[in-house]
Amino acid sequence: MAENKISEEHLEELQSSVSKINQVASQIGNVELQKQGFLNQGLELQSDLSKFQAKLEEKYGKISVNIQDGTYEPIEDKQEVTEK
Repeated sequence: MAENKISEEHLEELQSSVSKINQVASQIGNVELQKQGFLNQGLELQSDLSKFQAKLEEKYGKISVNIQDGTYEPIEDKQEVTEK
């Protein structure tokens, strides 16, 4: 009984294609891990900024700061008055 088998040339091409696909999939996984790390870092930085803003508010009250030169303006609470 004869064995059904593709040619050596076709086998090598098939193996090469599958190997390249596996490499790309692995690289995508690595990029996703890096992305998750950056997302976590971004969340941590946002948390740090919120804490710092709370410190500023404690010292200066509610203000809007110009991050270019450090000047600030108070923020007034605007409460809407509804009439019936």
